[in-house]
Amino acid sequence: MTEQDPATPPRRARRVDARRNEQRLLDAAATVFATSGVDAPIRTIAAEAGVGLGTIYRHFPTRTELVVAVYGHQVEACVDVGQRLLAEAASATSAASPFDALLVWVDRFVDFVITKHGLADALGSDDAGFQRLHAYFLDRLVPVCAELLAAAERSGQITPGVDAYELMRGIGNLCVGHETDARYDPRHMIGLLVRGLRVSGTGSPAPSSANP
Repeated sequence: MTEQDPATPPRRARRVDARRNEQRLLDAAATVFATSGVDAPIRTIAAEAGVGLGTIYRHFPTRTELVVAVYGHQVEACVDVGQRLLAEAASATSAASPFDALLVWVDRFVDFVITKHGLADALGSDDAGFQRLHAYFLDRLVPVCAELLAAAERSGQITPGVDAYELMRGIGNLCVGHETDARYDPRHMIGLLVRGLRVSGTGSPAPSSANP
């Protein structure tokens, strides 16, 4: 009988602790970035997480690595929501339609966009890490949006031929300005945009006030 290495459980426990600590750092960074932008002081993130600066730098040696890690997790969460909504809309027992799924996912995508203070400028920089992050956003999110649009189109609920990238780009553009203008609510205009894709029973675009 092979004896178990007595060091194995402690090593496993350390790995679990390391993952837990990293997730705490990511959660703290996400909170700070949402309120203060991606240029927020690292010491502010450390204080939010209840750790020292050294702990953050051990996990994420550069700010870019931290930003990429934080938003990478959020992108995957957005992808997961899209896949779940597609599955629910396809279920014979679901009351939600493919268009309902599209509306819910767009709302989640807007949540993602409007909390990314300062990220647009960072993505436009020469930093290779941010350039890879931008490509990652597109590679992961555009296909999910395309699937949701395709499902809604197959169900006859939206105008055919809507391009996922163009829709997401339009949504992103409508989010611009909300940080500096308290009277501007991008969700209202985005709701009008998405509902404008819907067709009536005759196949023509439905009025913008149509309910989902």
